[in-house]
Amino acid sequence: MPAAKTAASAPAPPPARLAGPRRTLLLAVCGVLFAALLAVAALAPLPFSVTHPGDTADVLGERDGEAVITITGAPVRETEGELRLTTIQATAPDATVRLADVVRGYFAGDQAVLPRDSVYPEGDSTEEIREHNADEMRRSQDDAVTAALAFLGMDEDDVTVELNLADVGGPSAGLLFSLGIVDMLDGDGSGGDLTGGATVAGTGTIDGEGEVGPVGGVALKTQAARRDGATVFLVPADECGDATADTPDGLRLVPVSSLSGAVESLRALAAGENVPSC
Repeated sequence: MPAAKTAASAPAPPPARLAGPRRTLLLAVCGVLFAALLAVAALAPLPFSVTHPGDTADVLGERDGEAVITITGAPVRETEGELRLTTIQATAPDATVRLADVVRGYFAGDQAVLPRDSVYPEGDSTEEIREHNADEMRRSQDDAVTAALAFLGMDEDDVTVELNLADVGGPSAGLLFSLGIVDMLDGDGSGGDLTGGATVAGTGTIDGEGEVGPVGGVALKTQAARRDGATVFLVPADECGDATADTPDGLRLVPVSSLSGAVESLRALAAGENVPSC
């Protein structure tokens, strides 16, 4: 029996097209909505902080007419060279950061846009954040003193160290404080300066055992260091990658993971020997 024939499929009707006036009206409405969304995005506050290179301070010198490091109970050396701690400056924790600020900061070579929580990880108010940073600084200073005196084999009961840098918050100055104490008490261990007379900068937390930790914002701190005359920058080893992203010309990056390692590298540099680089 012959197969039954199927009817040929009818062609699909062409899609309906909006009449000219209706299409124009729809495009206009979409344009208005898109512009409104852009306006909202541009005006809405965003959870970011815009940061840039901050001040540096020589821990071997003075700040506002007062010695940064004061030591009693042991002979103190006359030092040459500088040991500069570095900072970043960020928009205030209660500042409003908008889309235009983020875009501008992203493309600026001397700025970085960071999540607000990475810059101000603790506290809900400006005062709470300020108190937290001050507490972190005090703990960092205590650890810096403990680590430096332990490295030198000196007793904290006999040697008193006072650190004065009230306008810097957070723990990132710990390594430089420890190095300043070592330089003022022992230099390079052979009668010379730990800095070799050069301007050395750096950053890094430190604990009571002398271990160096990461701090964040390293790329901006290298810019501040070079701006203020440093030729060597001590960087926590875990942050070498961040530091090399945009290293200023004329600045040598030396990775460190401990106070003893930092001292050894500075001694080698002063003696003209090779040291590791990022």
